[in-house]
Amino acid sequence: MDRARTLAAVYRHFGAVAAAGTLYGRVAVALSESDQALRAIGAAPARRRHPAVVLAALHDLALAGRAPQLAAAYAAADGDAAAGAAIDTLIRMTDPVVAIAVRRLPQTYETQRCAVLYPAIAEAARRAGANAVGLIDVGCPAGLGLHVDRVGVTYSDRRSLGDPASPVQLSASVVGAQPIPTRSMPEVVARIGVDPDPLDLTNAHDARWLHACLWPDQPEQVARLDATLALAATAPPLLLRGSAVEVLPDAVARVPPDALPVVTTSWALSRVPLESRLRFLHRLDEAAAGRAVAWVSTEGVGVAPAVPTLGDRRAAGHSIIGLTVLDRAALRAQALGRCWSRGRLLSWLENA
Repeated sequence: MDRARTLAAVYRHFGAVAAAGTLYGRVAVALSESDQALRAIGAAPARRRHPAVVLAALHDLALAGRAPQLAAAYAAADGDAAAGAAIDTLIRMTDPVVAIAVRRLPQTYETQRCAVLYPAIAEAARRAGANAVGLIDVGCPAGLGLHVDRVGVTYSDRRSLGDPASPVQLSASVVGAQPIPTRSMPEVVARIGVDPDPLDLTNAHDARWLHACLWPDQPEQVARLDATLALAATAPPLLLRGSAVEVLPDAVARVPPDALPVVTTSWALSRVPLESRLRFLHRLDEAAAGRAVAWVSTEGVGVAPAVPTLGDRRAAGHSIIGLTVLDRAALRAQALGRCWSRGRLLSWLENA
């Protein structure tokens, strides 16, 4: 009984706060009020019962044509119908929902981070004197951030970066007097993704899961994902399965010797303990024994080892844009700026 009450409280809070005013908000509250639905959710392992996981699993079934009533309710943006259909689907198809929840990890599709990564990668290339870079993205299963050079970004200070003709166009607000540098990124000669469970965008099930992780009443996000998937399909990245500590040396070795390997992490290191983060930095240092390697990080305050925190508090609510350049025995780490809301708002440091 206590477990059911706790689960109901989690779903009620998600619906009333995190997803307030959305289809998912209405569905989550309805699930919290259904004893049968809560029992079905309780069939999943404890770590797989979170609303983001279960709602994505239900959405996946709807997109696959296996829950037509739920799909129709989502398409019509009918909250009451979606709530009823979600409860019915969950009760009738508990095993498939649990199987998806166990197999899949929720994905936060964040093309917006390219607004932060682009100027930081260009700065890394400038400091290393590189005319070409090889991008190595850690912890983004589909490798969509590996096409950072092929999107267009417009900042609130009227500066722009990237491709103005790209089908993927982003915007970001700039805080402070320091403008975003408009240095162009050099040629990208390698695109490599590293993840324990990478998603193959040529696989219909994997591509559908990315759509399932989007909320059904966010058509602009769906349109952007479709455009990004189409862009990525023209130059599919190489995806390496494994943890960064295991795979990073192989990834760096796959970058041509005349190009600068640039490793990127975006809110990926916060998922692992400090010991693993230090091992990650050690692996970077080993990879730089015979060549320069750069690491561009967008992580919470104090998460990225060696990157200055600028005196900010760990619970400040923003992230530090860090640049670490390793070249043989030398390690130079600097904070380039701060960002908020996953790259929708950023501040560049004057001396970066």
